Amino acid sequence: MQLKNAAMLSNVGIIVCLTIWANLAKASTCFTATSVTPEMKAEGTWFSICPRSWDFRGHHIGYEEAARAHPETGDADHDVRKEPILLLNGFGVGSFHQHRLMPQLLQYDDRAVYGIDYLGQGRSWPVDCQDGNSENEKDLIYSADTWVEQIVNFIDEVILPKHNGIQKIHLVGNSVGGYLSVAIARRRPDLIASVTLLNATPVWGLNAPGWSGHLPPPALPRKIGRFLFDKIRDLETIDKYLEAAYSNNGAFSMALSQQIRGCTVGNGGHAAFASILWSPPATFPGEVQDWFRNLGKLDCDVLLIFGAADPWCKPAFAKKMIKELSNREALEHRYLELSNVGHCPNHEAPTAVGKAVSKWVSAHDRGASLALVDGPQEVFQEHWGEIAMREKSAADIPVGLIDRLAVAFV
Repeated sequence: MQLKNAAMLSNVGIIVCLTIWANLAKASTCFTATSVTPEMKAEGTWFSICPRSWDFRGHHIGYEEAARAHPETGDADHDVRKEPILLLNGFGVGSFHQHRLMPQLLQYDDRAVYGIDYLGQGRSWPVDCQDGNSENEKDLIYSADTWVEQIVNFIDEVILPKHNGIQKIHLVGNSVGGYLSVAIARRRPDLIASVTLLNATPVWGLNAPGWSGHLPPPALPRKIGRFLFDKIRDLETIDKYLEAAYSNNGAFSMALSQQIRGCTVGNGGHAAFASILWSPPATFPGEVQDWFRNLGKLDCDVLLIFGAADPWCKPAFAKKMIKELSNREALEHRYLELSNVGHCPNHEAPTAVGKAVSKWVSAHDRGASLALVDGPQEVFQEHWGEIAMREKSAADIPVGLIDRLAVAFV
């Protein structure tokens, strides 16, 4: 689908169009549009977002490839000599949750941007799911290690072969996508140029006892998983979750709720959710299995961007992350905080995140000389509210008693 008069689109129009297109994600055609901002001097940056598919262990995986596009043909027009970006989602959504961030990244740089749905999420499912009972689901576990292996294989088999001579990519992970980013970078440091964590979740599931998480589930985990899954996928529950996760209610709509609900309507969701609850956390190289300590062992530069209004992964957790990252030598880490933003900065503050991440991945020196924020604070106007971005040190992050207890418990 191509919008011929796209040069007249505002950012609002882009978001609306992308939301409509996301409901057609199973189509094989690309969405092509133009993005116009004052920074681009009203010249417009054409971009395309193309749904693709790939096979992982015989399972269908849905992913998307975003790039600048030729204004007449709509063909992708990215620089294959630049290290691409892979965006990793939070739990329960698909790469459609990156559709606001993708165009923002493409405004500043002509490197390719990828999104992917984890196995058992979005458009990525085993063939012929039967609630954990099919032959294709037998012995499958929806665990952090499975998702890490999926993403590593995706980088090796799909992304890098499309980019001549490029050996590394940049990871940008929100929520559980941040958790996975650290596990991926620890397991395969040769593949990762930098990591950006957006309100990263430092924990995985419940690791409940009595079952390994390999399908099919036993009777009790199956019943518990079915009960809880039906509760959390109820539209009223999804709306309440979004109200808590977002600082601005205007940043999400019923369309997003329906998209999230749409990820749960297949025949494999109940078993997948039960498996996630019972599965163990990610396995890290060596004896140390603590996520924070493994963050401090990353062999690449790390950018932290946190929404200050996140009710769960608060800046207090970022302070602990900074402490671990500070133990490294000859590697950079920076921390940016966004006011009036909750758990999903990629979706609630795409303009700010897009600009900061673009500067970060393009820089050769990511130390203090790199100005990630223009001035003491930089203000961005999203359609649902004003957002201020500031760079802070660990000492600038206040931590109350409740936050101290929460961080200590994790």
